[in-house]
Amino acid sequence: MQSRIPGPIRAVVVPSALAVALSMSIAPAHAATDATDLDEVVVTATRTARTQDQTLAAVTVIDREQIERLQPLSLPDLLRGLPGISLGNNGGPGKATSLFLRGTESDHTLVLVDGLRLGSATTGGASLQDIPLEQIERIEIVRGPFSSLYGSEAIGGVIQIFTRQPKTGFAPNLSLGVGSFDSNRSTAGVAGRGDAGWYSLQAAHEQSEGINAYRGNPRPPRPERFLDPDRDGYRNQSLSLRAGTRIADAWTLETQALRAEMRNEYDGSLNNVAKGVQQVVGGRARYAPGDAVAVTLDIGRTADRSDAFQNGVYSSTFDTLRELGSLQADLGVGPGLLTLGTDWRRDELEGSTTYLVSERITRGAFAQWQQAFGAHSLQLNARRDDDTQFGGHTTGSALWGWDFTDSLRLTASAGTAFKAPTFNELYFPGFGNPTLDPEASRSVELGLRGKSAGVGWALNAFDTRIDDLIAYDPTLIDRDHPFGQPNNIDRARIRGAEATLDVDVSGWLLRGSATWLDPRNESGRNAGKVLPRRTRTSGRVDLDRRFGAFDVGLSVIGAGARFDDPANSNRLGGYATTDLRLGYTISEDWSVQLTAGNVFDRQYETVLFYNQPGRNYFLTVRYRPAN
Repeated sequence: MQSRIPGPIRAVVVPSALAVALSMSIAPAHAATDATDLDEVVVTATRTARTQDQTLAAVTVIDREQIERLQPLSLPDLLRGLPGISLGNNGGPGKATSLFLRGTESDHTLVLVDGLRLGSATTGGASLQDIPLEQIERIEIVRGPFSSLYGSEAIGGVIQIFTRQPKTGFAPNLSLGVGSFDSNRSTAGVAGRGDAGWYSLQAAHEQSEGINAYRGNPRPPRPERFLDPDRDGYRNQSLSLRAGTRIADAWTLETQALRAEMRNEYDGSLNNVAKGVQQVVGGRARYAPGDAVAVTLDIGRTADRSDAFQNGVYSSTFDTLRELGSLQADLGVGPGLLTLGTDWRRDELEGSTTYLVSERITRGAFAQWQQAFGAHSLQLNARRDDDTQFGGHTTGSALWGWDFTDSLRLTASAGTAFKAPTFNELYFPGFGNPTLDPEASRSVELGLRGKSAGVGWALNAFDTRIDDLIAYDPTLIDRDHPFGQPNNIDRARIRGAEATLDVDVSGWLLRGSATWLDPRNESGRNAGKVLPRRTRTSGRVDLDRRFGAFDVGLSVIGAGARFDDPANSNRLGGYATTDLRLGYTISEDWSVQLTAGNVFDRQYETVLFYNQPGRNYFLTVRYRPAN
């Protein structure tokens, strides 16, 4: 078979150069800080630039400094244990990973890369395990319903990933790393920022022989078909580009691109190797003639491509292509900020499987009002989406905050959200049901947060009800569907609370979080059961300190028991892992880092029968000239 994956240079750099006209993170009309400077602002919660203190939603921000300090081995490794997040992994590095945000389904979280929607229209989820950490500058995790700003999928929340970008001056970088499971990683990049513009180009390669992903079912109903005791390796090579310029005082032009190519080995009866691509190419044009008006145009194209093989023989192809556009205006009106916008998206399928419908177009229009009056703040959102497959859907939300002291803020919110059916659920041959309606939710939340004397903390409690959950229905049997079809048959109610703590005192940096969930099915024969693969309790503690040229730290991450099936018959025990890290600054330009993961060699599973890495080590040498 001829390769379907063109070279990274041709697929990323050339389209990016053509796209310089036009991302989603835009500054409010009256903000003095440009939204390309993301150190002190959060853009995902409002589609405008707001400081984290001003934001009314529950938000977690991870910047580049934190990523390098924590030394995680992958994006899922970085996210585990954070507020509201539960992960299910199918066997170690690079393997399929599902993220459940605030107990919602794994396809109820919208994933954006530089403002562009990422994910597969066939399965509905984004391949987080294939996004290399070395390409990430910053991550914003907004928890709660945000379909009123973004449309489908944002029932549990939104995760936005920003690719690497420069701070000041000329900044090359280089890193080399080796570790357990015959793993190695190498990165190199150059970046620069001046009065007229900025650029960043970053390349990365990583590979691992992995672990034996599937341990096997000790009591299978038939001879074990998936058991293959070899190690299941993973390889990822990636390239990212970001560049922009300012023209006069009113115009800003920017382009960004990310391409990651992967090869993944796993255990399966039909396929045991996958080769794929995650790609994002887009641009932004922003016009801000004064303090009261800013207009931004975004265009982009994302791709999720996968070829499957069995013992080296080609098996199948599933490609999702998305073309995206957005026009947004921020208008300073009196004491508030009015945002008006429209989004457009075309999803197209290509591959070896023929779908009854292989294209759909979604159009959305949204409005937002933000205002601070005295000690109170208000955010109102409304949106209408129209889809060529399921018709129209309207969502809305309201968020309110009250600063009743200088260091305490009370917040309350309510909102609705929805999730459109995927192509597989609608049209997969022999399975799909084209009559499906969107899944719909309604949520309420109450929060309290404070910051004083180097200590920041937050408490949030929420209640989410989801109707028309799409699930397999064995009663929908006909000639074309002899084993049933998906149907809108389930309802769920998720109650939960989150607590976060951030302490920076006397050189010690402590960050902690804890989540309590009660995610229940409320319909059918599994009514009252806990939704599968959600842990009801989870938490994380990161503790770091610098001693001269040395940096030391540890992370303790824990999760309670969970069930792997809707009937709650397969229970997976809880666990806690401990990671240690040590860094040494050799000179102003050179440093070395050593991390020891799962130091007590805890054996556990997040998906039934799939192993997780035991004790492991990774050594990294970094070069970054001091400015």
